[in-house]
Amino acid sequence: MERLDSFVGLEYFYSDSNGYHEENPRFLRKGSKAIKHAQRRIYTKEKGKNNRRKARGRYQRKHLKVSRQREEHAKRIARNVCKANALVAYEELNVKGLVKNRRLAKSISDVAWSAFRRWLEYFAIKLGTQVVAVPPHYTSQKCSGCRNIVNKGLSTRTHACKCGCVLQRDVNAAINILSKAKSTGGHPGSNAWGDVSSTNVGSNTCKSKKRR
Repeated sequence: MERLDSFVGLEYFYSDSNGYHEENPRFLRKGSKAIKHAQRRIYTKEKGKNNRRKARGRYQRKHLKVSRQREEHAKRIARNVCKANALVAYEELNVKGLVKNRRLAKSISDVAWSAFRRWLEYFAIKLGTQVVAVPPHYTSQKCSGCRNIVNKGLSTRTHACKCGCVLQRDVNAAINILSKAKSTGGHPGSNAWGDVSSTNVGSNTCKSKKRR
């Protein structure tokens, strides 16, 4: 296929314009039972004693494990995307602003959008992939078929337009990102590693052109 676009979200780690969905591993959710158990064990130990310090250390290691899992997953996926594609474009989002939403903060942190963005930019430099950021406006609401606005809440996962276009919400958004990248060209993504000029980027959507 000539082009691949992907939209990162909470339901899936990312979805592309060809209908592929990369599963969201949800490392924190999977490890939450063990983390909570380790946290409760801290309070069963006497303050100031060595056993309490050991319990706190076990709790911290549980969190560290989740953090490392997120980072390694984001690194692996970003490398695969950049290795397979000559052009990667993603939607600019203010991730720090989004995590202020109490209902979504834990899920947004768990999906590790920022880590994915950093690794995309890193591997783009290493592998000679072009990285482009595009504006986020209306990518989820606009119909990729007729370009009309179809208002929908976050809980609505299917895009259905009067024109007959019916797509999974994130796939529709990915197609719109491709259209924006082609029409505007976006602008170069930030490089968290300091090798190119920086710009304010929060990753939400990737658009990639397959290497031939």
